[in-house]
Amino acid sequence: MSTQTGEASVPLDETPLAGVTTVVDKKAPVLFGGLTIVLLLIVLLAGESGDTTFRLATGTDFFEIPEVTVPSVATTWLMVAICALCTAWSARLYVAKRRTPMWLVVLFALLWMIGFLTWAATGATIPVVGLLAGSLALAVPLVFGALGGVLGERAGVVNIAIDGQLLAGAFAAALVGSVLGSTWAGVGASMVAGMLVALLLGLFAINYFVDQVIVGVVLNVLVIGLTSFMFTQVLAPNAADLNSPPRFDKIPIPVLGDIPLIGPIFFRQTAIVYVLYITVALVTWALYRTKWGLRVRAVGEHPKAADTVGIKVNATRWRTILLAGAIAGMGGAFYTLVSVPQFNREMTGGAGYIALAAVIFGKWDPIRATLAALLFGFASNLQGVLSVIGSPVPSQFMLMLPYLVTIFAVAGLVGKSRPPAADGIPYRKG
Repeated sequence: MSTQTGEASVPLDETPLAGVTTVVDKKAPVLFGGLTIVLLLIVLLAGESGDTTFRLATGTDFFEIPEVTVPSVATTWLMVAICALCTAWSARLYVAKRRTPMWLVVLFALLWMIGFLTWAATGATIPVVGLLAGSLALAVPLVFGALGGVLGERAGVVNIAIDGQLLAGAFAAALVGSVLGSTWAGVGASMVAGMLVALLLGLFAINYFVDQVIVGVVLNVLVIGLTSFMFTQVLAPNAADLNSPPRFDKIPIPVLGDIPLIGPIFFRQTAIVYVLYITVALVTWALYRTKWGLRVRAVGEHPKAADTVGIKVNATRWRTILLAGAIAGMGGAFYTLVSVPQFNREMTGGAGYIALAAVIFGKWDPIRATLAALLFGFASNLQGVLSVIGSPVPSQFMLMLPYLVTIFAVAGLVGKSRPPAADGIPYRKG
């Protein structure tokens, strides 16, 4: 069947919906092309003959995966060619008004990184297991922070204060862990500290309708000031008693930890990393498979409609941001109970803002935000690994790398994304 309009005949099942416009973003093919040109220039201007070795195993695996050695220049050229094909495919999809699929973005990123690492490690060996395991460890606070950000914004509250929650959690974990001599007491204290920051956020953003972005920034500055003051006046003079918390030890999981490549990365971690796995699964399940999650998403999308069916909008937002604060605070405990066994001023280094970028890059989805945080953790760890093997990449560039990845991810790869409709909008009943 078809509808007749003048001389054009349009099948009914293909008739576009009135008022609906399909927008295809061109950022993906443009970014693909730019990165392909960068890799091309690298191999043309700075390519050196030699071999690059990728070490894929550790000595305790069930069986040892042999090292892979490849010619540096030839492999980099191959990656340039394949990346160019991916770019052409993405451009073709754009011309056809179709979006670049996420799997193609992931494939391109993987191939480009292989080409870059092959060039950067010419004449050296890349410890792939160490690189990826270290990336996971560095991403742990980012994932906790991103999960807190996803929950808050799904409920309609912009949580710029993630960095403050991480820093407060790190301080509380160090102090309470030192006093009680317990890592788990430190984790509990970090969750309470994150909830206290969330309490201030909710008080001003939900009850007094203050701009949520401004409140979040002020809370970050406030936490920096308070923790710096307490560090100088309390922790530093009594470091042995108040700033020497116990550390989580790595706990290899039997059998799983001995699986080649996968085991050393995921199953030879500390207890807080295993807690992270559970937290990601629980948040994802609760957000999409429970009545509570449906209510949270309802108050973030259309609070007035949610109120009409009997959902208490502000009460739901309060409960959600307190939970989000506890999760983000738990990420702060990683700094003082795993990374460094003491608290230092501003030790998060703005990680909360990178976690917020992961929320946006992940399009307010727990799993995608987790993957984005892992990407940023990889970028952070890569600078250390390349420095150790003596890569020709300038150290200044490597220090910038995590932040460049953040900018590219949010401004380039994410394309068009829509936050929850009521995100950042206070709800006034009546």
